[in-house]
This record gives sequence, structure tokens and C-alpha cells, in this order.
Amino acid sequence: MNTIRVKKCSTCKTEFNCGDTLAVSRCWCNDFPPIFAPSDVIDCLCPECFKEACSVKIEEYVQTLTPESAPDNKAKDLPQTNNLIEGIDYYLENGKYVFKPWFHLKRGHCCKNGCRHCPY
Repeated sequence: MNTIRVKKCSTCKTEFNCGDTLAVSRCWCNDFPPIFAPSDVIDCLCPECFKEACSVKIEEYVQTLTPESAPDNKAKDLPQTNNLIEGIDYYLENGKYVFKPWFHLKRGHCCKNGCRHCPY
């Protein structure tokens, strides 16, 4: 029995494997932050388009925050995950991790280390 469904991305039309079935406990998209309402997209997106859509939505949200409003942000209330996503939580610079504002917002407080992208 095939537990993986092949779907077509509603944005770029690329075929991709969807693991959202009863036989599979988690799809790859469950590693991303749950920031979309079901009506935000027509159907599933491929991994690249989904990552891009998440990045855009997160950047738009981060732009609305100020150091005063950051402590009450919605990101800290999302389900916690140990999975960091390159391009959303961090990027690499000279082989080192640079954490983006979303990573700091999920943590929910300033660590007082003078991080480059600290929203607090």
C-alpha cells in the first residue's frame, strides 16, 4: 500500500510527495510553523514554495513588531519544535549560524547576548 500521495503544487505546478495520510504520522510540512489558515492557499504547496510562502508571511509579521510589542508576539505561543529551518529560523554566514528574528520571537525573550536580529 502506497502511503505517500503525489500532489501538484498550487503555485509552481511541480509534483511532490505529500505525507499527510492516515498511514503516515507526519508530513514534511508539519516541521514548518503553523502560520497559515486553510483558506490562505488553494491546495498544498511544494517544499520550496511552502518555505518561500512561510518566509514572506513571517517577514511581514516581523515588520509589524516593535521592541515594545515583541514580548507579546504570537510566535512564542506556537507549538515548540526542535527543528530549525534554514531561511526561516537562521541563515549561514561564513559557516556560522545567524539567527533571524523569528527564532528569537519563538524563544519569547531576549537572551541579552546582543544578537544581530534581536527584535526585543
